[in-house]
Amino acid sequence: MLWRSVVGKLWLTILLLVSAVLIFLTILLLQFFETFHITQVENQMTQIGKEVATIISEEGSSKKALATASQITDVLDARVIIYSEDGHYWISPNASTLPAIPKRVLQQDGELSKVLSEQKLVKKNEVIPFKSDQEEKMVVVGVPFTNANGKPEAAYVYQSLDVIHQTNTQAQKIIYIGAGIAIILTTIFAFFLSTRITAPLRSMREAAQQVTKGNFNAKVPILTRDEIGELGITFNQMASQLKTNIMALQQEKEQLSGILSSMADGVMTFDKDGQLLVSNPPAKRFLLFWEYEKNEEEGIESVKEGVHRLPPELIDLFKQVAKEEKEQTIEMTYQGRTWVVVMTPLYDQNDIRGAVAVLRDMTEERRLDEMRQGFIANVSHELRTPISMLQGYSEAIVDGVAETEEDKKEMAKIIYDESLRMGRLVNELLDLARLEAGHFQMQVTETHMHDFLDRAVGKFRNLAREQEIRVELIQDIDKELVLSIDPDRIEQVLTNLIDNAIRHTPRGGTVTVLAEPIPSFLKVSVSDTGTGISKEDLPFVFERFYKADKARTRGKAGTGLGLAIAKNIVQAHRGKIGVQSKEGQGTTFIFTLPLSKGEIE
Repeated sequence: MLWRSVVGKLWLTILLLVSAVLIFLTILLLQFFETFHITQVENQMTQIGKEVATIISEEGSSKKALATASQITDVLDARVIIYSEDGHYWISPNASTLPAIPKRVLQQDGELSKVLSEQKLVKKNEVIPFKSDQEEKMVVVGVPFTNANGKPEAAYVYQSLDVIHQTNTQAQKIIYIGAGIAIILTTIFAFFLSTRITAPLRSMREAAQQVTKGNFNAKVPILTRDEIGELGITFNQMASQLKTNIMALQQEKEQLSGILSSMADGVMTFDKDGQLLVSNPPAKRFLLFWEYEKNEEEGIESVKEGVHRLPPELIDLFKQVAKEEKEQTIEMTYQGRTWVVVMTPLYDQNDIRGAVAVLRDMTEERRLDEMRQGFIANVSHELRTPISMLQGYSEAIVDGVAETEEDKKEMAKIIYDESLRMGRLVNELLDLARLEAGHFQMQVTETHMHDFLDRAVGKFRNLAREQEIRVELIQDIDKELVLSIDPDRIEQVLTNLIDNAIRHTPRGGTVTVLAEPIPSFLKVSVSDTGTGISKEDLPFVFERFYKADKARTRGKAGTGLGLAIAKNIVQAHRGKIGVQSKEGQGTTFIFTLPLSKGEIE
């Protein structure tokens, strides 16, 4: 709306101001012209009256004086009356339409009668009653004088105010027309001026609207160097600085978002009501684990994508943080995984505006703790038994319990076997440590795989026959196939895998070793028809000291290092090793070896 804009307000202000000044000047001019005309007429008529009085005083002829006065009053449309003390009454013989003022008026009027009685100059504007039915407003000037005979007389010069009113009316028309033209010109000029002044402001408004829409390249054109021009320069500088700051904030936001997304730990932020605001992928996985466990309890089959409920433990932790206003920690376990949650309050000056929670997946740490505990238990168990036997049998020999040479030889053989067992355990620990540290040196040679596999598998046939287990070797490879490998270490891998397969296969079972080529690799698999591995143990079979057989019975369970060593040896050959198993249906270990020497190097 025009009257709501700066242009309209400025235009209206200028128009009202100029109109008020013109109206005030018009009133003053009208009053001035009316007073000026009356005063001018009074002065002229006073001058005429004095001239008439002078002529009569000098020449003594009233008629001559009236004739002279008529020549002057014809121009002014006025008349002259001479009235003496003895009642003589003369009126100018001009062609004026003005009637003569009756004697009674001159005698009875309090002001006009003073001209003759008091010899006083009188000027008066009043309505003169010429007849009973005729009256008119006149300007009357009475001039006293003394005739040639020394008698007092009065000369009355009068004129109708209609002439003055006509003159004033003409002046009013001119003034009104001038005021109207001035107002029209002022309106045009004010509108042009206000439009010209506010044009930069309109440009600035359009630029501001563009800035609010995100277009920070919008600029205000600088047309002047006045205050408005300086305001435009300041606006452009503000928009440029705002663009720079927003770009910096966006970059900072993207950087923080990238850091948050790439963090291994989960991060969640909450508002003051405990509602989840931001969460990164690890935190979403944590919520997803909880959703799956909760849905399993409630019998719900699927989880809605993007919709996550908060665990009640997390809600209680937030309430505790908001109440105590300090960092709180809690540990939660869902779907077999363990998280430690550290929640810290966020402040808005002095008030809590929310909280941030950092979630760390401690499953691996807890598993490593269990492995360390298992390591200690395994090493203690594995060393305690041979040490106890070494100590017991050596004491028996020292104390003379073994009386015959045969008893002594048998005890010495047991001591020797147990020392060998301890040596193997220590060697395996040293081998594994060197492999994991990368300090293990392999003796790579060109090896005929067909003969190598025959020899490696053949040494187990007698052992398997004693336990009524059949060992089969299937070689779907060229007899002349040669690989660059460390034969001792690969034989150690096969020994571990075949020995494990025999130990976990019941009587009448079968252990099958299959060698076949695949693109760029030789694939070797060791399968058994044994007890299999449970799905809980399957992901950890290649870890150190991990045993699916928790009984640790001698002769059935090894040190728990064999598969870990096998994995490191295969990886050192740039190969891969894996396992497939179902509980009660047997197990298959598979490893691959590169066909070319370059792959190893």
